[in-house]
Amino acid sequence: MMIIAEFFVVILKVLWAFVTAGARWVVRPKEKSVAGQVCVITGAGSGLGRLFAKEFARRRAVLVLWDINSQSNEETAEMVRQIYHETETPVAKDGPVGGVEEVPAFQPQVYTYVCDVGKRESVYSTAEKVRREVGEVDILINNAGVVSGHHLLECPDELIERTMVVNCHAHFWTTKAFLPKMLELNHGHIVTVASSLGLFSTAGVEDYCASKFGAIGFHESLSHEIKASEKDGINMTLVCPYLVNTGMFKGCRIRKEIEPFLPPLSPEFCVKQAMRAILTDQPMVCTPRIIYMVNFMKSILPFEAIVCMYRFLGADKCMYPFLAQRKEAMNNNEAKNGI
Repeated sequence: MMIIAEFFVVILKVLWAFVTAGARWVVRPKEKSVAGQVCVITGAGSGLGRLFAKEFARRRAVLVLWDINSQSNEETAEMVRQIYHETETPVAKDGPVGGVEEVPAFQPQVYTYVCDVGKRESVYSTAEKVRREVGEVDILINNAGVVSGHHLLECPDELIERTMVVNCHAHFWTTKAFLPKMLELNHGHIVTVASSLGLFSTAGVEDYCASKFGAIGFHESLSHEIKASEKDGINMTLVCPYLVNTGMFKGCRIRKEIEPFLPPLSPEFCVKQAMRAILTDQPMVCTPRIIYMVNFMKSILPFEAIVCMYRFLGADKCMYPFLAQRKEAMNNNEAKNGI
């Protein structure tokens, strides 16, 4: 009898989860404050990482920027400092003679570190520097990513390994570096910037899809582990955007008649949607929302039906123009170097 009663309680909880999830679509939850919290962003030197840094700077978080490129990372840091300066507001305080004087508000800082997340020794040593020089980390944004841009049979093994290490394995290492203190304090937030190509795949980018599927699998398993440990102060957010217009997949095209209805996302829009999810502790965000439906259909439709839909949308070979451009660019570089 006990298990039957518990089963009905589970049903009620599941139904309540549907209600609360639906309510989030109607009533926007209040965003939490991240002012003064230490936020590590990997791949902060460009693309989405730079935009995440700017958004967190506007919210007065302490930024710790990681990138393999020192110059671009410093450029992001300078943008962050400018935002800090623009958003600085003095705080009124009672003066010594009964008057009111203005004192500077808490001034967050930005720290930059050169780190190759594809090398675990670099991740662990840089994490130790962060703890020593900045303090314990509250928010971890696993954003760094690469793409090889080769068909599988033309892709050097080294590039396949690099894609897997940066896009997937690095998440293990950054999490192992910062999660223990989060668990001790029962406070923190880990964000995985993945891709819609980690939910459903396409031809020509096998290594990239595998790495993103792996990152999502890691994220989901870690989410369950944190729930099992009953650490309700640690949140997880999975970000799965459609094709983002950062230049990473330049040349990628779906069917021209469909493209106006499903154009590449602007990076700013993508990050704003992700920030809304992070600041409201939303477990997952897919942009645009049609990605939720596509992922659901992939789970229930026969494979041949999915192939038919891919061909109709032009998604089956959408990466081929991108791969051709990358190959041509590499051939041109090799020709120049040979002259």
